[in-house]
Amino acid sequence: MEDVASAGLLTFPGSVHLLCVSVADIKDVWKPKMLQGSNILGHERPLVIRVSFATCVLATVCLPLLGLITCVFISAVFHFEDATGTHCQVPNYLPSISASISLSPECHIWRFCIGLHSAPRLLVAFTYFKFYRARFATRLPERSLSCLNLAFSCFENLGLLLLTYVSSNETYFVHKEGFVLFIVSSLIHMLITCRLWKAIKKYSLSPEDAKSHLWKVRFLLLNVCFCAFAGFFYWKHNMYCESGSYTFFALFEYLVVFSNMAFHLTAMWDFKSREVMVISSSEDKDF
Repeated sequence: MEDVASAGLLTFPGSVHLLCVSVADIKDVWKPKMLQGSNILGHERPLVIRVSFATCVLATVCLPLLGLITCVFISAVFHFEDATGTHCQVPNYLPSISASISLSPECHIWRFCIGLHSAPRLLVAFTYFKFYRARFATRLPERSLSCLNLAFSCFENLGLLLLTYVSSNETYFVHKEGFVLFIVSSLIHMLITCRLWKAIKKYSLSPEDAKSHLWKVRFLLLNVCFCAFAGFFYWKHNMYCESGSYTFFALFEYLVVFSNMAFHLTAMWDFKSREVMVISSSEDKDF
């Protein structure tokens, strides 16, 4: 195995280590139930978990997706009046995300899904950061952008956690600020990502890199459009209390989230040849 340590190593309490490595780096390394770890950490370490990075990304995106669909469905079927009612007291036909995740048991389902997906999401963010730093080792502007990209990715995750665990029914101001932090950070993060992949595509002959950049730009443009429409209908609802305005706001709010998830799903193309491995220390433990 060549320079696997440079591929990424995280150490957790209890001497458990997580690595993200290329599949090409781990050829001919595996034995049944045991990772030949001498070239990674100095001695053999038993394998605990080994999954493809694409599977990790898919699970990270599917958790909030399934959680959102479940919450909206339960709200629309069992809590329709509470989920669609507003101060305007006009007919609405779809619950907003904030209303859906503020009711019970929906809030518990949503918090479980978001809490479970937050750590793998940070893993993806740091993997991108290491990838950009290696790809732009001699290019200062892109290296600086990679640092900003990591920061806004973390802010996006923080905003999502904030709006999740502080519902609009509890502290509306904090929930709203968390939502604004999530939206602004996600837009800046997507914009910087597209700029970095434009540079990657310029100097790459891989069709996968070009496809990844193309779909990232498409999802960014869709996200911006959906945000604009959601903001317009939210303003229209609060200003004129028109019937159906809040319904369109809720619809475009869903589309904002779906386009954001689709953007993050492109990491499956970017790291399709990588795998995530969790290995333990060399202490006397049986797995």
